[in-house]
Amino acid sequence: MAEDNTDTAVAAEGSASDEAGVEADPTTDAPTSSEASTMRNARKVREGMVTSTGMDKTIVVTVTDRVRHAKYNKFVLRTKKLYTHDEANDAGVGDRVRVMEIRPMSKTKRWRLVEIIERAR
Repeated sequence: MAEDNTDTAVAAEGSASDEAGVEADPTTDAPTSSEASTMRNARKVREGMVTSTGMDKTIVVTVTDRVRHAKYNKFVLRTKKLYTHDEANDAGVGDRVRVMEIRPMSKTKRWRLVEIIERAR
């Protein structure tokens, strides 16, 4: 009778460890529930030209993209102005910079300066 009790105790321990996620299957790449809650999407990164440095710790970066027109199949230049956080006021007008998407810092500012690729001449 004592053997039956130990078998059920061992079986109960095994099922508890499986439910807790201690023994994860190494063949699956799916994140566990705790990892899934802390993961976030990759942030967008853009390159562009600084067009304004008139504000304190803020620069305006113009990003130009070549997109194919849906109907005419001709390439069209699309420009977008990104208000970017520049903590050290490093960038100057004409600099080529790389910016990264961040949480909203103000009404219009949603990007931050990552690096200055090329200084203006």
